[in-house]
Amino acid sequence: MEIKRLDHTRILMYSHDTFGLGHLRRCRAIAHSIVEQYKSVSVLIISGSQIAGAFDFKARVDFVKIPSVIKLYNGEYDSIGEYIDIEEILEMRELIIQRTAEAFNPDIFIVDKEPLGLKGELEPTLEMFRQSKTHSVLGLRDVMDSPKLLGKEWAKQDMLKKIDYYYDNAWIYGPKHFWNPLEGFDVPENLQGKLKYVGFLDRETQSSPSTESHSLPEEYILVTAGGGGDGIAIMEQVLAAREYDAQLDFPIVMVLGPFMKSENREKLRLRASRLANITVIDFESRMEMLMQNAVALVGMCGYNTFCEVMSFDRKALFVPRTKPREEQYIRAKRASEIGLCSMLVPEEAAIPSVMAKALSNLPNQLTPSKSLKKDDMSGLDKVCMEVQRLSETKKIIPSKLEQTPKLQKA
Repeated sequence: MEIKRLDHTRILMYSHDTFGLGHLRRCRAIAHSIVEQYKSVSVLIISGSQIAGAFDFKARVDFVKIPSVIKLYNGEYDSIGEYIDIEEILEMRELIIQRTAEAFNPDIFIVDKEPLGLKGELEPTLEMFRQSKTHSVLGLRDVMDSPKLLGKEWAKQDMLKKIDYYYDNAWIYGPKHFWNPLEGFDVPENLQGKLKYVGFLDRETQSSPSTESHSLPEEYILVTAGGGGDGIAIMEQVLAAREYDAQLDFPIVMVLGPFMKSENREKLRLRASRLANITVIDFESRMEMLMQNAVALVGMCGYNTFCEVMSFDRKALFVPRTKPREEQYIRAKRASEIGLCSMLVPEEAAIPSVMAKALSNLPNQLTPSKSLKKDDMSGLDKVCMEVQRLSETKKIIPSKLEQTPKLQKA
């Protein structure tokens, strides 16, 4: 790969991270691809992840940790610290983000998924960048949520109008034929011109797999639930299938995730210890390494897991989450329709005989490469091309006469 030079380009990324690992892992993959392709580029990631420090970052990629909050199952947010009020936390986060942005003075600002940030915490920074040289880019997943649920959420904030107001570009991390994340919305013509489908964000095979911290079989089915906060169900469903059918003895490696409750870990480890050929791992920050030796995967169809399955061309069985968001269900259903994977809804997977049959059929599936189209997995290359284009393009700052009246804060 030819390494190009972008003279002293600075890229700031925002990853709000309230539940799971998806946002940080996506930002990290993009950041690493950019610094691999371009010299003299520095990337700084603003992250609210509790475990950002558990990940390795390449040279010229760093992160600023903002106070963490947690997303509750009812959709509300709360502070992690027992004696710190959520409003205080949000105020601190907003201030740290703005001061970091001012000091770093980036050429490009890439926001992951949440257009206004958590509870609107990005709006002061976005307003500042609107009057500066900084290009503001919104990165959207291939699937955000069902049109009904997303429409209800965004209507309260007049979100499409605000995206058009604050952002110069919007990248969609998926191919156009797969899904339209703004399905069901009346997208203004001006905003439509800012949208660009880049394809799925591919993952690279490591040149020297390193799983020395784990004693693993040569081949196995990998079972993962991402961060693991709501992952106990899929783990129990796989164990129940093994208990139901003793002939299902192919080695399994289960990765519980860092956010699974300790009592659930203990319960799963005890149950797995009574079965043959099952290895349980609490957490692995280098999931790509585990993916390389896996012959197939069972997961929930979060964005990063899905991209890894496609990149490593692994057969997959997905049991997507359906509440409180339908993102995983929509992605898994669409992918199964075009032959990229198989899928069970949670109610089906909860029946041991049904899950056992799905696991036994997994080796007979076609690999995703049989159904992927050209450029479907070109996301990181296209993002890098867009970064180069923006770094070489002088932003036209709107004059005061051209400005839209400042929108009401979320």
